[in-house]
Amino acid sequence: MANPIWLKQPTAMAALPPAPARLVLGLVALLLAFCLTAVTAPEPPKAYGDAAHHAEDRADILLYQRIVQGLGEGEDYYPLVAESLRTGNYPLKPFVTFRLPSLATVQAAFPPAGSFLLMIGLAGAVLRVWWLWLGSATNGRRSQLIGAALLVCGVAVLAKPEMVPFHEPWAALLVALSLGCRTEERWGVAVVTGLAAMLIRETAALYVAVMAGMALIERRPREILGWGAALTVFALAVAAHAAAVSDVVRTDDPASPGWAGMLGFGFTVNVLRGTTSLAHLPTGPALLLTGLALFGWAAAPGALARRVLATILAYGTLLALFCRADTFYWGLMIAPAFLVGLVFVPDGLKDLIAAARLRPRTA
Repeated sequence: MANPIWLKQPTAMAALPPAPARLVLGLVALLLAFCLTAVTAPEPPKAYGDAAHHAEDRADILLYQRIVQGLGEGEDYYPLVAESLRTGNYPLKPFVTFRLPSLATVQAAFPPAGSFLLMIGLAGAVLRVWWLWLGSATNGRRSQLIGAALLVCGVAVLAKPEMVPFHEPWAALLVALSLGCRTEERWGVAVVTGLAAMLIRETAALYVAVMAGMALIERRPREILGWGAALTVFALAVAAHAAAVSDVVRTDDPASPGWAGMLGFGFTVNVLRGTTSLAHLPTGPALLLTGLALFGWAAAPGALARRVLATILAYGTLLALFCRADTFYWGLMIAPAFLVGLVFVPDGLKDLIAAARLRPRTA
């Protein structure tokens, strides 16, 4: 077996028998072709969080700032949010149109600059734990730096001043931190961090469910209980939240149009491209790199890689089936670590081609 290129051990592709390896090779080619078809799929709005370019973003920022300001002045959260939503012509039904009070409560305790510094600190923690993991997975400083640079390309999209009012960037960074913290021996911090992500943005519950499912598949009963406990606490918090929302919503308040977008695989690819630094590249290469990053995570060895892949697939399915074009920010949950998958592509392709017995013949 040839030596790895950037990794310390062979990828998952190396263990494939020839026939399955050829099948996977064909599926990879098909994946890249399907990614290119995303040019005809719906695209998410550009420059999410850029108030200078989008009036809708500006309205959202003002909404969240008004809520934080009101909490700082001693107002009650739920009446404050209800009135703010009505003033901004936002839907108030169902109860999930109200964000949980966690983030606003924390931000009300800090000046605006303090909230941004808190976000930078969280991003720094993400970079730190993933830097250590990359050091254990790659075979040299160069490949570790490449992986870290790819991580920065995901994190940098989130850790910006204009993103501070939004809930998804905070939850996404916490999800990335939770993934990076989790090891076979120590998973408690990952559970607590995952719970924090859920209490900021409910869509992070899908990540925690994935982690519980992986623990179940791997027959890790104590870890199953940990993730299950986090989901239980979250469910109780959501139940209390729903009850509080019902007290301030009126029968004539508008309702959300729902979440049955059915926008398909191409939209998911466009979201993955648009919520990372790939958005700055030409469309064709960016779409191919999106597909290669997904393949990279499928090829990457180790427990963390399996969990990242499962999380990407879970959110990708959510985006394809239920996301509307204007709720594309659900995809931010997987943005921080997604491009790191590219660091596994050279070894993954090498191992896959070798397993398929498609190596060039020597003279």
